[in-house]
Amino acid sequence: MDTTVIGLVNPGAMGATVGGLLVGAGHRVVWAGRDRSEATRRRADAAGLDDVSTIDVLADRAAVVLSLCPPSAAMDVADAVAAAGFDGTYVDANAVRPATARAIAERFATFVDGSVVGGPPESGDETPTRLYLSGAGADHVAALFDDDALEVVALDGPVGAASALKMGFAGWTKGTAALAVALRAMARAEGVEGEVLAEWDRSLPGMRVTERSGRAGALAAKAWRFAGELDEIAATMATHDLPDGFHHAAAEVYRSLAPLRDHPDPDVDDLLDHLLD
Repeated sequence: MDTTVIGLVNPGAMGATVGGLLVGAGHRVVWAGRDRSEATRRRADAAGLDDVSTIDVLADRAAVVLSLCPPSAAMDVADAVAAAGFDGTYVDANAVRPATARAIAERFATFVDGSVVGGPPESGDETPTRLYLSGAGADHVAALFDDDALEVVALDGPVGAASALKMGFAGWTKGTAALAVALRAMARAEGVEGEVLAEWDRSLPGMRVTERSGRAGALAAKAWRFAGELDEIAATMATHDLPDGFHHAAAEVYRSLAPLRDHPDPDVDDLLDHLLD
């Protein structure tokens, strides 16, 4: 495989892991480390990424730029890379609605729409994380990867297809998780939490509602990010004159939980007490 210089924005937990896979495939991955946190630097160093300091330098050196950031920042990141004069292939792999992906595409000569399903990829996972790609350059970007920890799927569809898939998938997984937590909080307030959990387990064993509502650590750590994702899903629904209220409400659940991000080790009681406070 030929070596490609790939610019990564930004090396969070997902980005650094994906960047490390690209390094492992023989590519040089660069990132803009100026004014970034020490935690981000440690992740980037551990993944073997090269710090080129600024977006301007990254845009000048990279043939491909991969954006992996919170959905609320996706447009700003794209604007910064475009303003730096980047003329290669831009890949937006963020949880944004199809309309946002198409708007970002207008800034670049070559654009690939992407979305990630699953957590940071790890070798040996029974169900590998998937990176879905769509648009004219999807096959080219898919060919950059060479690791079983990440299953890369080039969809036979235009820009917006990969983002639409993400909206449909996350609208269910993150939406129903928010619903389960909110219902459990209501049941606690009414004094029937134990009975509701028992009925969930009895009538809905395959859906593991009790288990999902009890994953306090994961929900608290990512709620700030999930809120923006649910806003994007609600906007996608509204685009097609479908009801968007459920996903707006799910976003509000996650916004309510966002302050628990800094809690050292939240459990489900912390989660429910915070919602009911």
